[in-house]
Amino acid sequence: MLKIVYGVRGTGKSRRMCSGANQRLEAARGTVVFIDKDTDHMYDLNREVRFINASEYGVVGMDMLMGFVAGIAARDFDLDALFINSFAKLAAAPVNEQQKIIAFLDELSQKSGVDIMLAVNGGDLPCPDFMQKYLV
Repeated sequence: MLKIVYGVRGTGKSRRMCSGANQRLEAARGTVVFIDKDTDHMYDLNREVRFINASEYGVVGMDMLMGFVAGIAARDFDLDALFINSFAKLAAAPVNEQQKIIAFLDELSQKSGVDIMLAVNGGDLPCPDFMQKYLV
């Protein structure tokens, strides 16, 4: 299942993501992965959550992010949940142009059974229609 935490900067999206990853770890059947643009939230996570700093791998843009996430899913046969913080920065595209990657992540989640949660900073833009059904 794909879920999106949407809001402006400073509304607690990252804190909610870290809390969600830590809670998910308690009931996870497999690996819980947390992807972020930097290491700012690394120490907010339980050490058993697999933390990935995407900037270390040069991930910038929707196509690179899709390939990166697909690679993680392909490698981790027991992947249970994937959390992507700072999604809009990693996708490097305005929120209203992210329909392609949202559709990809939804399909990946359905096919693989991996729950995916995104933290999306929409700035001053309202949440686009194609994201509405995923909001939590």
